[in-house]
Amino acid sequence: MKTHLKILVSIFLFLLSINQIFAQDATKAHKDSLETIIKKYYDLNLKIFQVNSKVEDIDRTFKLFTDDFTYIHPKYGGLYTREDLYNGYVRNQKNGGYDGNITDIKIINKIVGLNAVVVQKCFVEKKDDKMQDGEPEMTLFEFRNGKISRIFEYW
Repeated sequence: MKTHLKILVSIFLFLLSINQIFAQDATKAHKDSLETIIKKYYDLNLKIFQVNSKVEDIDRTFKLFTDDFTYIHPKYGGLYTREDLYNGYVRNQKNGGYDGNITDIKIINKIVGLNAVVVQKCFVEKKDDKMQDGEPEMTLFEFRNGKISRIFEYW
């Protein structure tokens, strides 16, 4: 009887340890997928900020967002719906607001949580024919079903 109990406990502990290993893998995969979306978001934005960008570049960015996506930036007007933000991108593009002065977006730090990522980044800008890092800025990204559901700018 003692041998059977030892075997049963051993099997239970073995199964529990396997479950922990798989749970860690799922968490790492989830973290990696959120970081991939963030990278894609910033890569697409960098393309939009260039002189030769097209509306299709904006469309590709907005495919990363949920249908009920919101953008919050208290310093620049508060809350924007997906439609408000899209129209703002298109208007800025048509008015020449994207002039290529932003040459890169540098990620300084990020914290990845469950369905959220906080990013500290800065824009690398061309000023007087020199590249210069802008001020560090903080952004919170929230996710739902593998898409960005909300962006909150803290700068």
